[in-house]
Amino acid sequence: MSSTVVTLNVNGESREFLCRPGTTLLDALRENLALNAAKKGCAQGSCGTCTVLIDGRAVFSCLVPVETVFGRPVETLEGLAAGNTLHPLQEAFIEGFATQCGFCTSGMILAAKALLRANPDPTRDDVVRAISGNVCRCTGYEAIVDAILTAAARLQKATPRKRAAE
Repeated sequence: MSSTVVTLNVNGESREFLCRPGTTLLDALRENLALNAAKKGCAQGSCGTCTVLIDGRAVFSCLVPVETVFGRPVETLEGLAAGNTLHPLQEAFIEGFATQCGFCTSGMILAAKALLRANPDPTRDDVVRAISGNVCRCTGYEAIVDAILTAAARLQKATPRKRAAE
């Protein structure tokens, strides 16, 4: 099978590489771009460890053919921090002990970012629904839900200019 040139907009940067047609976005991110935060769990869209944002919406990258993403912004966990400054979601996950093994963390944080972008003031039920496609085998979800609500509250207090950048 021949390779094709792919150009993706990942974390605000245009990236070009060769890959086989039908390659999943997850495999392209990991194998071609060395962006390893999104994990390969089930490879069937049932666990959420591969969650990334496309056009600001949470998607399972293991189900997305890379050629369908041309020209659309893709965000991964690697693009969330601003230099050495963590995103409020990352800070809240660390402070609230919302990670244990960490395998699901990237997907949880990106699902949460999509939620907070669409609904800056979510209820606990909103958060539970937003992360319902992401499986955690360690934490029992309470710490994760609490961390997302903490981050939401912090982002609500941020200045409108700062919030627009996040």
